[in-house]
Amino acid sequence: MTKFLYSISPVMLLLCLVGCNASPKSSKAEEEHPASTKAITPFVSRDMVSVAGGCFDMGDTFGDGELDEKPVHRVCLDDFKIDKYEVTQSQFKQVMGNNPSRFSTCGDCPVEQVTWLEAMEYCEKGDKRLPTEAEWEYAARSGGKSEKYSGGADIDSVAWYRNNSDGKTHPVGRKHANGLGLYDMSGNVWEWVSDRYDKGYYKRSPESNPKGPSKDERRTLRGGSWYFKPEYVRASDRYGFKPDVRGLFSGFRCSQ
Repeated sequence: MTKFLYSISPVMLLLCLVGCNASPKSSKAEEEHPASTKAITPFVSRDMVSVAGGCFDMGDTFGDGELDEKPVHRVCLDDFKIDKYEVTQSQFKQVMGNNPSRFSTCGDCPVEQVTWLEAMEYCEKGDKRLPTEAEWEYAARSGGKSEKYSGGADIDSVAWYRNNSDGKTHPVGRKHANGLGLYDMSGNVWEWVSDRYDKGYYKRSPESNPKGPSKDERRTLRGGSWYFKPEYVRASDRYGFKPDVRGLFSGFRCSQ
């Protein structure tokens, strides 16, 4: 949590930890995401990628991460599927009946200000689930490859982050995909995963299909967002927040 507090202004921290339930004024929203002149067609829910299981070294393999990314440990996963894109505002509204996003005039941008509980409910309505933290990192690293960011070392080609985002989210799928054909797993919005968060969990994580600790109220977020510096959109970076927190930066994708 220390790295998070140092990287964000007091106003933005308040927005992230407390949440923004009110919609922004229309003039501000339109300035951030001008209305499109054509109808937005959301990505359909069947747009998933099949990921062949395998073993990989999970955690801070580059040696420049935080304590909660250590130790690097061996993990083996079964086959699974994961959404090619982050869940968009249009998709979320179609399923859940509302759009909680601050940047709410961009239907094909990722939905944000979503709680872990809402993300779980959305996925379950489509007979899906949130990915485990291990599945998420394996998929982000193109099947467990040595990748600092999801898709390689060139952060600007694969991620929306502080230096290139212009202070807002962007439509999904506009950056380069990683080696599995997945988009925006680094940057744009943080992504909820199913696991509870424990900064020391890697010291005792099982090798086969880990599902996270059994105790701790917090849930895990991965991938960084449009607001953060490069070190916070690394594929191994991780955070924990309470499941009912409506964070300004939090979104998700589903798996099966």
